[in-house]
Amino acid sequence: MPRLDSTAQLCARWCRHTLHFRFTAITSRERMTRKDTYYIQLFDPSRPEVTGLGEAALFPGLSPDPLDGYEEMMQRVCADPARFLADTSLLGPYSSIRMGLETAAADLANGGCGLIHPSPWSRGETSIRINGLVWMGDKETMASRIDSKLSEGFTCIKIKIGGIDFGHELDLLRHIRSLAPSVELRLDANGAFPPGQALERLEALSHFDIHSIEQPIAAGQWDEMARICRLSPIPIALDEELIGLDNTPGQGAMLDTVRPAYIILKPTLCGGFAGADRWINLARERGIGWWATSALESNVGLNAIAQWVATHPSSLPQGLGTGQLFTDNIPSPLRLVADRLSLDPDTAWDIPQLPWK
Repeated sequence: MPRLDSTAQLCARWCRHTLHFRFTAITSRERMTRKDTYYIQLFDPSRPEVTGLGEAALFPGLSPDPLDGYEEMMQRVCADPARFLADTSLLGPYSSIRMGLETAAADLANGGCGLIHPSPWSRGETSIRINGLVWMGDKETMASRIDSKLSEGFTCIKIKIGGIDFGHELDLLRHIRSLAPSVELRLDANGAFPPGQALERLEALSHFDIHSIEQPIAAGQWDEMARICRLSPIPIALDEELIGLDNTPGQGAMLDTVRPAYIILKPTLCGGFAGADRWINLARERGIGWWATSALESNVGLNAIAQWVATHPSSLPQGLGTGQLFTDNIPSPLRLVADRLSLDPDTAWDIPQLPWK
């Protein structure tokens, strides 16, 4: 947690903000046209013009945060932010609030200009390679989205599967390979495969030179997932499997049981940046690879995650999104050219008026 002077004098406030998708975002779990997110702002009352901003991107149905009492917890945190900064264990399972508070504190400690984790990337000197994400849709819509990602210059594409007919998904992969034989392909099943059919489907998918597939079966089935990891012709990456295990003995136990090839880190869902750092250390001890993805944050959270990723150099493409998912995203200095995400340090944030409480 960043060090702040006079934390006992800190004040905080929060608000809820609704983001609207540019299209209906479909996963194997749900269909989304809008999403509520929360912001936390920290400031010293002696210098109220300098503020730190963080995003608590609650993700109903996926976040470990209890929905009942969420705003009450946000109110408690903002009534005494110094107490929760000094002992984040008081936040319990509220992972997204932990990340929002961490981000706001780091922003304030670094001058309140959106600087969260200083690095060459945050100074605009380097860029981060990211994958292009293709959301679910009907066969024709997904084919069009795939073509767009290829034309935009992405060299790694991630495709969400499990939401349409499996045969049609195989046809889409044939289409990609006919257009781009060497593009790196990642798949994300969001737990959609029935355990009894998972290996058969993985075998069918393996003919398309797949880099990895995220969460082929639903989380919580450690022994079955371990069997799939052992027998799958495609490397398995765990995503939802990590949620709710942060800072518990279950983290190491799960990795030792399942032995995945990769883990996927969403700091909003796995205990904030401190929690994600713990997962990285555990994975490295076991020779397990990792990359990070966003969890439908606005540009506030995306900026923070990208800056954190940049402090952990990795040759793997990251799943950081592009800031273009929502019609009413907060304008930011984030820039995307082909598949490289960068930050323009000379562009100031343009934070709109928000309904602070």
